[in-house]
Parts: sequence; C-alpha cells; structure tokens
Amino acid sequence: MDWLNYHHLRYFAVVAREGSIAAASRVLHTSPPAISTQLRRLERSLGEKLFEKQGRGLRLTDTGRLVQGYADQIFGLGAELQDAVRDRPTGRPLRVQIGVADVVPKDLACRLLEPLLLGEPPIRPVVTEDRTDRLLAELALFHLDLVIADAPIAAGSRVKAYHHLLGECAVGVFGSTSRRRAVRQGFPGSLAGQPFVLPLPESELRREFDAWLRQQDLAVEVVAEIEDQALARPLAAAAGALLLAPVVLAEAVQGGGGLGLVGEIPSVRCRYYAITVERRVRHPAVARVLARARDGLFG
Repeated sequence: MDWLNYHHLRYFAVVAREGSIAAASRVLHTSPPAISTQLRRLERSLGEKLFEKQGRGLRLTDTGRLVQGYADQIFGLGAELQDAVRDRPTGRPLRVQIGVADVVPKDLACRLLEPLLLGEPPIRPVVTEDRTDRLLAELALFHLDLVIADAPIAAGSRVKAYHHLLGECAVGVFGSTSRRRAVRQGFPGSLAGQPFVLPLPESELRREFDAWLRQQDLAVEVVAEIEDQALARPLAAAAGALLLAPVVLAEAVQGGGGLGLVGEIPSVRCRYYAITVERRVRHPAVARVLARARDGLFG
C-alpha cells in the first residue's frame, strides 16, 4: 500500500501558494534545494508532474491544481482537528462554496440556500452563478463543494461526480387574466399559437416543453427567450404572453406580477439536482440543502 508523505504535500502546498520555490523557502525557512528534492519525491510518488516553469516562477499543471484542492482540504481539516481537540472554537462560520447553474430560477435557488443562513452550526455560503459545464469543471478541481443544476451528470461525463435528486414538481403555465380566459377552455390544446416567454433552449425545462409540443403536434409563438425567470415574469405580463414555471414557485410568480396559473402541462416535470464529488454526502452544508429540498420545498 502506498502512503502519502504529508511533509512533501505541505512543501508542495506552500510552493503552489507562493508561486516559486524561492518564495516558499523564505516562508518555510528551508533551502530551495531541499524544497526541490521534496517536490520531486512527491511527483515521483504520484507519478505526475505538478508544476511547469513560467518565467522565473512555477505554474501548476492540471494535476497540480487537482492536488492543490485536496491539499487545501487536508490541511484545513488538520487545523479544524487541532481546534476541536483543544476545545478552541474558530469563531468563524463553516464556509461552503456553491455553484448555481444559470438556468436554475433565482427564487428556487434562494429557497434552497436559505437554510444555510439559519440554524446551527452557522454556515457562510459563497455562491457563484455560471453555466453548468463551467461549474462542473470547478467542482472537479475541488473549487466548489456543491453545484445546483437542472439536470443530472450526463452518462460518460469526464467529471467524476455524483448527482442527488433534490426534488421534482409539475410545470405550470402562467398568464395575465385576459390570456388565462383565452386558453383555459380546451387546455392544454388551446396553447396552440399562443405567445410565450420561454427559458433558453439549453435548459431542461425548455427541452421538456419543446418535446411535449412535438408529441402533441402543437406550435406556439415564441416572443422572447430569457434566462432569468425573475426578468421573464414582468416581460410576460407586459407582452400579454404566457410563461412556464415550476409549480413550487407559483406563489412567487403570482405575487404582484399580474400573472396567474392557467394549468399544469401533462407529463412535463422539473427536476433539480445537487451535484457533489461525494457519493455519500458528508458536508453539513450540503446535507442541510438536501434536507430542506426533500422535507420542505419539494416534500
């Protein structure tokens, strides 16, 4: 069995942080040749190059960035262990890095993350919003603890991660009072030819709706395609158009926007996922998000 030399890993972590062996030697109070020897031994034990030269300094390779993510977690846990053993609380809330896919409605993300700001132990979320593929790349490098997305990990994905279903719900069609009157009779077939403000084509909700339209041999008029549902609502109301939204957000959609629920699209569902590098969730913040979704929001 191969054992990781944490002394070598500590030297690597300092060099990675400082950007050069010379700078690391001043921090570690160790000669540059000694540090170089430790790095070579670590690279030899891992079988991968961790640095490449960049000018007078060093730059992490892809493997080096992966190892740095692990090293940060390892030494961070070591510091927590020392504090716990000494019964010396850090006085800082637990930090969790979360990525929210840009196709996830902001209201939904807010309700999922709200429990992190409540209860004990205190948790401080650091939230990034981006495309799902970019967030998964950051997750693979251990720069994120959790990604909230509208689709599971695709089969054959190069990112080694696991998805956990947060929940699913029906999809509702919302519209102004006059538009609801126009389509209520004969719904959902009455949607043919109606104006819609729709999510972007890359969202799972849009793909599911488009597939349903094809199955029903229906066509609608797309007046706008908008990523942010919070922006889509007033525009749909102003244009007299219809809007799609998860029914769990019905209260938010109808609140003060002049939109009301027409009905639910048969067989079309919204699903949302927590994606982590852990098969079994251990991070307390991620566990809290899962519990909130399953027992509250989608329960």
